[in-house]
Amino acid sequence: MSFSLLETINNPADLRRLARRELDVLAGQLRAFVLESVARTGGHLSSNLGTVELTIALHYVFNTPYDRLVWDVGHQTYPHKILTGRRERMDTLRQLDGISGFPRRVESEYDTFGTAHSSTSISAALGMALAAKQKGEDRYAVAVIGDGAMSAGMAFEALNNGGVHPDARLIVILNDNDMSISPPVGALNRYLARLMSGKFYAAARRAGERVLGVAPPLWELAKRFEEHAKGMVVPGTLFEEFGFNYIGPIDGHDLDSLIPTLQNLKALKGPQFLHVVTRKGQGYKLAEADPVLYHGPGKFDPAHGIVAKSGGKPTYTQVFGDWLCDMAAADPRLVGITPAMREGSGMVTFAERFPERYHDVGIAEQHALTFAAGLACEGVKPVVAIYSTFLQRAYDQLIHDIALQDLPVLFAIDRAGLVGADGATHAGSYDLSFLRCIPNVAVMAPADENECRQMLYTGFLRNHPVAVRYPRGSGPGVAVQKEMTELPWGKGEVRRRAARAEIAILAFGSMLGPALAAGEELDATVVNMRFVKPVDAELVAEMALGHELIVTVEENVVAGGAGAACAEALAEAGIVVPMLHLGLPDVFVDHGDPAKLLSLQGLDAQGIGKAVALRLSQLPRRDLRKTA
Repeated sequence: MSFSLLETINNPADLRRLARRELDVLAGQLRAFVLESVARTGGHLSSNLGTVELTIALHYVFNTPYDRLVWDVGHQTYPHKILTGRRERMDTLRQLDGISGFPRRVESEYDTFGTAHSSTSISAALGMALAAKQKGEDRYAVAVIGDGAMSAGMAFEALNNGGVHPDARLIVILNDNDMSISPPVGALNRYLARLMSGKFYAAARRAGERVLGVAPPLWELAKRFEEHAKGMVVPGTLFEEFGFNYIGPIDGHDLDSLIPTLQNLKALKGPQFLHVVTRKGQGYKLAEADPVLYHGPGKFDPAHGIVAKSGGKPTYTQVFGDWLCDMAAADPRLVGITPAMREGSGMVTFAERFPERYHDVGIAEQHALTFAAGLACEGVKPVVAIYSTFLQRAYDQLIHDIALQDLPVLFAIDRAGLVGADGATHAGSYDLSFLRCIPNVAVMAPADENECRQMLYTGFLRNHPVAVRYPRGSGPGVAVQKEMTELPWGKGEVRRRAARAEIAILAFGSMLGPALAAGEELDATVVNMRFVKPVDAELVAEMALGHELIVTVEENVVAGGAGAACAEALAEAGIVVPMLHLGLPDVFVDHGDPAKLLSLQGLDAQGIGKAVALRLSQLPRRDLRKTA
């Protein structure tokens, strides 16, 4: 397809010079460019195909970047990136040293607020609007938020605050595509149905049935009018109670509706709420038919679509999903909880097999944990499947509602460590540090697929909070045994004994593989620590007393992580020994190929070997350590 018109747009100012009739042509070219680009690099597709016209209209009507545009989550901003000077860099999307898949302030002045987690846009835009008012600047702040993100409490906290500022030049656009990543759930989605089933509407409906029941065509017309009224009138009640002027819903793919409506909104005073209806995957039939499959695909041929791959090693996510079903079949107390990540957390089969014990609470991580706590109080055994980066959003509930009450909640923490293309916003770099400092919480890190299954089982048996954290993708390919076996609590295992009592490498979770490879080159003892908390203090002391250098390796920040737990155990025992802590540095690690990122951080076998050799060269030769 020709991109002749799109290639003339290097910034929104170029877009605003186009004639109105040219915008539909531009939309077609932009949608085709997004499809071709994502097919080459991988990335988010369905959501971006759905925001093409909305993006064009926003940049056409508003004076960006002077007017602030904040995209919630931000995985739907590829059209925005293309129109704001990054078209030629789209082939570097989500690659090392390339552009991000999310808005980033350091990347472009048009990315006014960095996003990647849900439901932050209204708060940020409100802050920008009130800052402009304070400084006497005549600018708009526009938040674009999806219907899935609107289910989070933070969005309503922002609406509650924003509605009391009648002079704020704040516009909230609800991009309603009836879908987040997984289908949206919860009471908000049922809000209209509940109102329409109230006494007033029920009475009116019954009266209408009596009057119109004798004339079916008239009754059908009345039902259609009710549906229309429900969509046009009732939603506004909710948002206008917050102090926003509600407009909509309007067709988010119709520029003839979008542009004049946005222009009219600019002339209105006070906070505005525009309800826009779009379709994920718009314009690409395969993505329209299965927006979940095309949410974040890898590289594919647009002509043939995504072709399912057969065979291969199971991912940790799949290992968890299989264990969850097996454990649920064995123990009727088990319930599974996810904050809107059914597919990503591997819970699809569980939801189908055990629908009454499956709870998708929507994008509401805080609620997910306190909900689990309430279940646990009544003798139910909750399993919370959650990404490491999303667990950060519920830290207060983890401490106060679960740990403080010592409730038996099992956390299946996916995407621990570096996650690759999604970058720093989605990396699980901190969970070992922020979990191990909480009383009553135990933390395990599996080194392979079978160990993951057995750790989940071991944690489920405990009557205390337990976290099992595992990385994205597949493991080393260890066969998973069907039988579930409880692991010795708080105990690691020596996986390689060195011929020389010089180096001991204490590896946690995913780092066992590269540690074993480095151990072969260095002739080092290698330990699979398994437990971060309680750390195996006896084994750590044994290694320290029998070796000249202790090396800890983890896919977590070094600060306060698993290596720190080992150092604390030795300090408690009064053992002094040279130590080398290897892990993630005190910086945000950018997006890129996961293996390459680990290599750059020195967390592959070669990097571990180099770091150990360097530290050994700096140490004076001495006798084996003694207790102080």
